[in-house]
Amino acid sequence: MLGGVCGLFILLAVALPAHAALPVGSQAPSFSVQASLGGNEFNFVLDEALKKGPVVLYFYPAAFTKGCTIEAHDFAEAVDEYKQYGATVLGVSADKIDKLKKFSVSECRSKFAVGADPQSTIIRAYDAKMAFMPNMASRISYVITPDRKIYYEYSSSSPDDHVKNTMAAVKKWAAEHPRR
Repeated sequence: MLGGVCGLFILLAVALPAHAALPVGSQAPSFSVQASLGGNEFNFVLDEALKKGPVVLYFYPAAFTKGCTIEAHDFAEAVDEYKQYGATVLGVSADKIDKLKKFSVSECRSKFAVGADPQSTIIRAYDAKMAFMPNMASRISYVITPDRKIYYEYSSSSPDDHVKNTMAAVKKWAAEHPRR
């Protein structure tokens, strides 16, 4: 019986996000991160990406896990639509770059970059750490505007609505800021 209770506690600790998030309207922390797109490693710099338009920054617990794979597939399917609004997608986890090189090809389908934050520096800066495992990211998504402000935030341990909700926020922002 005790083993079952401990197992349930561990399952809950992994599944539950910290529910902390940067508030909408706050300044998004600047960062650069070792990333992979289609298996190719490069340095992703937030400020450079924001020159092109908004950035959809999503945090996820671990590459190749069930929920993170579902979420990566969903973002990969939506990337072309995000691009129509000038948005860039970046996923970040505490995984190491070697693992993310594979994940960026197979699960992200070479459509968007994933960043390696094994020291959880960016995860902590964005209040995206998991409550009971602070070196892992919880599942949280942000839309950051070119003026480096948090425009939208969505936290849910389920991967299901992150794309739908961030896409709606990107479309709303784009309608408010038509390209010239």
